[in-house]
Amino acid sequence: MSENAQKVFDVLDQLEIEYRVINHPPVYTCEELEQYIEGVEGAHCKNLLLRNKKGNRHFLVILEESKQMDIKNFGKSIGVSNLSFASEERLQKYLGVSSGAVSVFGVINNDDHDVEVFIDQAMMRQKMINCHPNDNTATVNFETAGLKKFLDQCGNPVSFVTI
Repeated sequence: MSENAQKVFDVLDQLEIEYRVINHPPVYTCEELEQYIEGVEGAHCKNLLLRNKKGNRHFLVILEESKQMDIKNFGKSIGVSNLSFASEERLQKYLGVSSGAVSVFGVINNDDHDVEVFIDQAMMRQKMINCHPNDNTATVNFETAGLKKFLDQCGNPVSFVTI
């Protein structure tokens, strides 16, 4: 188990959030993950780290893996134009992860709490949720109420939006 994943499990344990871990080979896309989590209850997260044109604001967007997001329209809805995907270097700097391991848990590594988190409201209507523990060789399955509890303590700005 990676140090990144252990850090996530330690926080979940500290917050008394029950979870189940599904270990699998490294995956880099939602499509690759499907074969390993088939039949696992809950919404599967798609996680995107975006940045504004100046690179001084970063946005972690979490939505169901089956949804598509129009980045331009999303930017308009939050009052930010010219959004683009963050580079590999920015993934490391702001979330402490590499491509394929991005998840809501990345905010654990965002000591400045300057990554703004946006979660699709549809995710919060699910009973269970599945996401990586900052490591693409495992998936964490837990109740959505646990996500809310985690976000309440993370210190980052969090908004629930319709995507």
